[in-house]
Amino acid sequence: MSLCVLDEEKFHLCCQLLLQLSEQLGDGWSWEGGQEGYLRKTALRSVVIDSSSVWDYEGGGADTSCPSLSEQQEGEQEQAAVDASADTDSIKGDMEDEDEDDGVCVASAGSSQLLQYEYHILHSCSYSTPVLYFRACTQEGRSLSLEEVWSSVHPNYRLRLQNSPLNTITMQEHPLLGQPFFMLHPCRTEEFMRPVLQAAQDQHRPVNYVLSWLSVVGPVVGLDVPLKYSTLLHPAPPPRQHRARLTPSPCVCQHHCGAPLYGSCITNPTIRG
Repeated sequence: MSLCVLDEEKFHLCCQLLLQLSEQLGDGWSWEGGQEGYLRKTALRSVVIDSSSVWDYEGGGADTSCPSLSEQQEGEQEQAAVDASADTDSIKGDMEDEDEDDGVCVASAGSSQLLQYEYHILHSCSYSTPVLYFRACTQEGRSLSLEEVWSSVHPNYRLRLQNSPLNTITMQEHPLLGQPFFMLHPCRTEEFMRPVLQAAQDQHRPVNYVLSWLSVVGPVVGLDVPLKYSTLLHPAPPPRQHRARLTPSPCVCQHHCGAPLYGSCITNPTIRG
């Protein structure tokens, strides 16, 4: 069996451990849907919807070439890239009119919004990996569009989404709920997980596939994994106990002056202990 293959049984074991750690940390993960269910977590996030996209400045839209995407999903991604490019051209034009001093691209100051995120982690039988589904809505209940989700990604991750294996955010029907969700596509999960798992195997240390995977993909969509998970999963070894020295305590003088047997009596210096 391949090192990176995560079957359903192993997925459930990893999820059980993650739930135990989450309960200790109060991190909010729960299990939904019975035996063939999924991990679920909700969170409030304050985000800035920024319509200027770093990948557009660099000369291209998001890569959506995963072979499992349907033509409809590819069309949605292409349309999203066109819309984002149009918005970017408009914003760049305004920026050039206002400031022509240098060529540095400055992200537009979008409005900060408090959004409700719902994250689901499911097992993909096709890819033998976990998959992160999520949706986001405003406090008024309006769901974010695909373009808004792309533009809400933190700038630190935008180039990674274009240039790394984490390059596809799509909208897809939730396999268990039948509702539209955004999804980080798993087509290249094995590619970035292989070195992580190989290193753990070489060092003969256990690794929780789901937790390690989540620490990589989660922050891309605002789902941070507390470092305390790693502390609980791999606690520091107890300090080495120094072996007690076996040097016997010297016997004391019979006069109980406290002098050692091989010293001089304090009470009567002429008497050896």
